[in-house]
Amino acid sequence: MSNGYYQIKFPENEPVKGYMPGSPERAALKAELDRQLANPVEVPLIIGGKEIRTANKGKIICPHDHQKILGEYYIAGEKELLMAIEAAEAAKKEWENMPWEHRATIFLKAADLLTGKYRANLAASCMLGQSKNPFQAEIDIICELADFLRFNPYYVQEIYKQQPNNTDGVWNRVEYRPLDGFVAAITPFNFTSIGGNLPTAPAMVGNTVLWKPSSTAVLSNYYFMQILIEAGLPAGVINFVPCKGSDFGKVVVSHPQMAGFHFTGSTGVFNGIWKQVGENISKYVSYPRLVGETGGKDFIFAHESADIEALTCAIVLGAFEYQGQKCSAASRAYIPESLWGKLKGRLTEEISKIKMGDVRDFTNLMNAVIDQKSFNNIKSYLDYARQSADAEIIIGGKCDDSVGYFVEPTVILAKKPTFKTMVEEIFGPVMTIYVYPDDQLDETLKLCDTATVYGLTGAVFAQDRAAIIKIAKALDHAAGNFYINDKPTGAVVGQQPFGGSRASGTNDKAGSAVNLNRWISQRAIKETLVPRTVVNYPYMSEK
Repeated sequence: MSNGYYQIKFPENEPVKGYMPGSPERAALKAELDRQLANPVEVPLIIGGKEIRTANKGKIICPHDHQKILGEYYIAGEKELLMAIEAAEAAKKEWENMPWEHRATIFLKAADLLTGKYRANLAASCMLGQSKNPFQAEIDIICELADFLRFNPYYVQEIYKQQPNNTDGVWNRVEYRPLDGFVAAITPFNFTSIGGNLPTAPAMVGNTVLWKPSSTAVLSNYYFMQILIEAGLPAGVINFVPCKGSDFGKVVVSHPQMAGFHFTGSTGVFNGIWKQVGENISKYVSYPRLVGETGGKDFIFAHESADIEALTCAIVLGAFEYQGQKCSAASRAYIPESLWGKLKGRLTEEISKIKMGDVRDFTNLMNAVIDQKSFNNIKSYLDYARQSADAEIIIGGKCDDSVGYFVEPTVILAKKPTFKTMVEEIFGPVMTIYVYPDDQLDETLKLCDTATVYGLTGAVFAQDRAAIIKIAKALDHAAGNFYINDKPTGAVVGQQPFGGSRASGTNDKAGSAVNLNRWISQRAIKETLVPRTVVNYPYMSEK
């Protein structure tokens, strides 16, 4: 085997295509949307490189038109999950011993396939299956996922370069091994980029993985799995196993060989996993690494010096893009009394322009929420606000699930800063605003910091530099991703590593070397070039 120091250049972020009228990417995407609607697919499990079908199946539907069936997917049971564990263990030795540059090449190739010949295919599947408009699909399943696939190998390279100091006669070095066992990954519906990153990040450093995709994102996740296979991913390295969460917990999370758990989802589910790991701690071969990005109650805090137009844009886009179903979506805002009158008028004006409907109509900014369960949950919050004396729905508030799961962009005015929709995660297009007296800035900052259990994203809007400094310091621990005069969404790989703490997760920033370090186990080696041969030390002499 040839030896050399192989270098991956620092990546550039994938350019975002505009899908403008008359553009080739728009025409290709529209054609692919029609093709997928007309050709339902069958999604198998992929275990040890083989397609597996079971007696249990689920339907893949369009959230914006729930009578349209995009296909069916097979559901793994306990038997198939045990098969997947065996496949991951069988693939482990060869995969971890593969030279790192060859592992990296597989994922770099996958990025080129994704952004090249499969761009329309992946974007359309994300739009139809997860109800995203073309821009939201482009920045998610194409650009961000490609960025993960390109930046993570670069970060792996930089980690592997880190070596200890040497002294005379001693050569110290560090080997970077995968964890002892397999990694389990549970991925969410809202970002296919996260769906792709959670299993591939541990795999890049030599781990084998069981990947449980969200049941409402199976289509796009499956197409990405096919890209990985085409890119050369060996059988068994990543095993694609849609299944019930209860089965995954019982079979996979409690398995003695589970060495790591990579998760994005609700705080409640992650808490349950953490508890289960604790209860089984004596069974594991090693202490499992638990990495999770969970819930959020993300804020926008406005100072009296804030620019009204910038603030309006941030609230509308931060709260309502992708129907508020981003972990980072703005869902509460603190507005000074001196700005509220003008801001209320501008919000009413801008929100009235928002169109909502089918993803194939590119004039729609908003589409449907993901499923009936989500629709019912959001509606329950709106019903609560409508009946409460402590709040008022001032914009939107209507829901209709007759064709698709549509919820209007909604603004609630809370009379109390602790009102239910100010503190609880809703995961829908609902923004709650609390108007505070201008002379109560300090008290309101404390409320913002302590009102919820979360600490994911937040933003401050101010033109006064002293105010920016003060607010940023007061909210130091309130957000793992903090924005100044920008909406609290849209983190870019390589620019704003993403994650929060408190009840929002372990803050092992996705899209950074910090996350990749979590899937590595170091071995330190000391080699003495000329070993010592004398037992006694000089101080032992009497003369």
